[in-house]
Amino acid sequence: MGILIAVVVGGLVGWLASLLVKGTGSGIGLDILIGIGGSILASVLLRLFGIQIASALGSLIVMFLGAVLLLLIVKMIRKA
Repeated sequence: MGILIAVVVGGLVGWLASLLVKGTGSGIGLDILIGIGGSILASVLLRLFGIQIASALGSLIVMFLGAVLLLLIVKMIRKA
């Protein structure tokens, strides 16, 4: 059940991040998937560095920043 919640929240965060980062050229579906990947990546990296976020709001912010970062990376790669 926890993974399902993470995917749904990651999808919402990915959608919000795709609204902020316009022009990726991936379409909303792929933007959401990239956002989910960025959310998971940011969460895992924080755990690897021993940083724990205690609040739900803090976790959402980290997930959003990870999604935005990954969308920006994809956008830069596609322009190259």
